[in-house]
Amino acid sequence: MAARIYQRPKNAMQSGKARTSEWVLEFEQSEAQRPDPLMGWTGSADTQSQVVLTFPSMEAAQAYAAKYGIPARVHATPPRHLKIQAYADNFR
Repeated sequence: MAARIYQRPKNAMQSGKARTSEWVLEFEQSEAQRPDPLMGWTGSADTQSQVVLTFPSMEAAQAYAAKYGIPARVHATPPRHLKIQAYADNFR
């Protein structure tokens, strides 16, 4: 029951940065998903993949994983690159 810890990315559909400072502990899937023959939906019996825990810092998420013996990998957040330009630059 491995987990991964990462920082929430910025929503690509909005300009705001709400909830981007939160760190997320998410369990990896332990079994593959399979299609339901009647409805065609995909699913599995793995209920741990539905659990998503949020923490205020990376250290808090790592402490939680260590306390409960969960092997967790930390995924680093890529740096943000801002492209500063003026509106007039569109007409050069």
